[in-house]
Amino acid sequence: MKLIALNLPRDFDSQSLENLFKAYGNVTSCTVVLDGQSGASKGFGFVEMEREEDAKVAIEKLHGTKVKQNKIRVKPAQ
Repeated sequence: MKLIALNLPRDFDSQSLENLFKAYGNVTSCTVVLDGQSGASKGFGFVEMEREEDAKVAIEKLHGTKVKQNKIRVKPAQ
């Protein structure tokens, strides 16, 4: 199941995002979206988890939590 994580800290990289989600199950892919010109994070990323059940738990546990100073949002990607 593919998820989108929004309002991530700007210094987050793909490894940091994967570490956040792997506590809830197997992460098959993980990408923080970067600005094409500056290479800086745009503050959101995509996580794909192997099992839908694990993804639902990750949404429940992480949506609305604070990461550094940011209150992140996690939901299924469209």
